[in-house]
Amino acid sequence: MSPLLLLFVPLLLPLALRPLPRYAVQRLAPAPALYVLTASSLALAATSVIALGTLMLTGLLTLPALSRFAELIRPLQAPSGPIVLPMAAAATGALALNTCALSRWTLRQLRAYRTATREADHLPAAGDLCVIESPHPDAYALPGRPHRVVVTTAMLRSLDAAERDALLAHERAHNQSRHHYFLAAAELAAHCHPALRASRTVIRFAVERVADESAAQATGDRRLTARAIARAALVTHTARSATSARPDFAPAAATGPVPQRVAALLAPAPRARAARWIAVLLACCAALSVTAGAVGALAFHHQVEVAQGEATR
Repeated sequence: MSPLLLLFVPLLLPLALRPLPRYAVQRLAPAPALYVLTASSLALAATSVIALGTLMLTGLLTLPALSRFAELIRPLQAPSGPIVLPMAAAATGALALNTCALSRWTLRQLRAYRTATREADHLPAAGDLCVIESPHPDAYALPGRPHRVVVTTAMLRSLDAAERDALLAHERAHNQSRHHYFLAAAELAAHCHPALRASRTVIRFAVERVADESAAQATGDRRLTARAIARAALVTHTARSATSARPDFAPAAATGPVPQRVAALLAPAPRARAARWIAVLLACCAALSVTAGAVGALAFHHQVEVAQGEATR
């Protein structure tokens, strides 16, 4: 089998798996779902980049100038030019577009993070709590050293004392569990393969569900936590014309599909469920993608060595 055929497995598999993350977050407990979805998304993203890079190099090394630069003493074994060159051009374009989009997102988030950190640094803090005087309600977990919970005075005025405790417990759970890493990983995967944008949405939801359950456990009152989340989301969306300085990887209690989160909090606490087959299926698909990408890339490397005269067929 041509290594080029194996390289299509990592590129097509994320398209086939698009519905699976939604089932996983519905049928698994929040924390296991978050870990499985993030790990599988990163594996699928990495192997798709490897596949695109190998396809690009396959086309480039069929060009005489680049084959001489790579010291190929015989032609690279590859499909004919009318087949491989368009595939290589498409792979090059996809890699360039993904790189540009990821670079723009990274620069934008770094600027937002510096702005949020600078704003928090100039305010007095009570422990990890940083209160910003603002008429716009907002609350989020700001990663860094130290981790901080940033909340505006408008948000504090919108909640009663018990609801404020639940909201702060939610944001502290984000910092304690390092959820910003999961959100950044989801963004990275989504910029590597467009089909993984669905996983990014589900991972964001799973992050909030994990923090919701942690806050409910900390307060000992699931209905109180649900009420705090719902009210925080309501006042935030009412004032949505205001822009927040927080970066996308700084999780906030009022984001995501709040009605589903509230419904889950009003239901009994989630327990380990029997739908482990979903986690196993995701792990197997990620392993299949990694294996196909690795075998395809190694086969291509062997073909290059053969063309260089350093190995035999």
